[in-house]
Amino acid sequence: MKYRTLGRTGIKVSPYALGAMMFGAMGNTDHDESIRIIHRALDAGINFVDTADLYSRGESEVIVGKALKGRRDDVVLASKVHYPMGDDPNHRGNSRRWIMRAVEDSLRRLQTDHLDLYQIHRPDPTVDVEETLSALTDLIRSGKVRAIGTSTFPASQIVEAQWAAERRGLERFRTEQPPYSIANRIAEREVLPTCQQYGMGTLVWSPLAGGLLTGRIRKGQDNTTHRSATMPVHFDHEAKLNLVEELASLAGEAGLPMTHLALAFVLAHPGVTSAIIGPRTMDHLDDLLAGVDVTLDDDILDRIDQIAPPGTETGPNEIALNLPALTEPALRRRPVSERSAA
Repeated sequence: MKYRTLGRTGIKVSPYALGAMMFGAMGNTDHDESIRIIHRALDAGINFVDTADLYSRGESEVIVGKALKGRRDDVVLASKVHYPMGDDPNHRGNSRRWIMRAVEDSLRRLQTDHLDLYQIHRPDPTVDVEETLSALTDLIRSGKVRAIGTSTFPASQIVEAQWAAERRGLERFRTEQPPYSIANRIAEREVLPTCQQYGMGTLVWSPLAGGLLTGRIRKGQDNTTHRSATMPVHFDHEAKLNLVEELASLAGEAGLPMTHLALAFVLAHPGVTSAIIGPRTMDHLDDLLAGVDVTLDDDILDRIDQIAPPGTETGPNEIALNLPALTEPALRRRPVSERSAA
């Protein structure tokens, strides 16, 4: 496996990052099997493991911690903070108060004394970015965190955070984790170029578009057994199913499984460091590992550009559009008392 440098951190990581979201109650509830999957990935050369406190309310971190016993020094370990971890209104967000508590909880569950990468899972409009960066800087200086990053931040907030770090003499975000796939190429517009400009590494999530690009969801078939049945807007959109048919044809011509085509596509972008794969079973992992050395030539990439033009998305992509400025009405509506022009 050919390793890549994570931005300008000097850390070498595998082109596939093992995402741990599917370990625990959100996916595979068998801890022993999940640990075997992690070990199989490490044995295959993957050295980058990405989890979050949110995943199965900490259970994913517990499983990863068990799996890394005796192997921790060989793994670049990443986790995240932001989402609620209880009913207490202060047990969430990007405040110093919560970050300092959440990192200790994550370290305990992961059975380690440091994280190689600690990421802010989503923006928090209630917190100054300087507050967040100050807390993360203290964690780096204390040795509990080696590098810091963001996930699903718009380009404007990535830039503001870089400027804030320079103004205040704080550690800066070294990575970003955007959604990116053939079905959702929005990151090509601003996020990936911005990350390249600032020398940030990128770990792209949902490179298979939440399962859409596995080839298991096809037009005219009964897809009710797939998780698409619980996410009809995201998966059953006609344009998305048409996209799958065109990509299936292209993958067939290229002699590739669609999963390999989809992963090789995102890894071909010069701004992408690693693609996060999130297997739930050993079979899922083995299928994905078989494509780690696949590269696409310009003819195939040109065909993909014709099917799904650069910078576009195919149908509604609500999982990538859940930023507070879009989901919270109070952030895009003046109070009633201020709406009158009089």
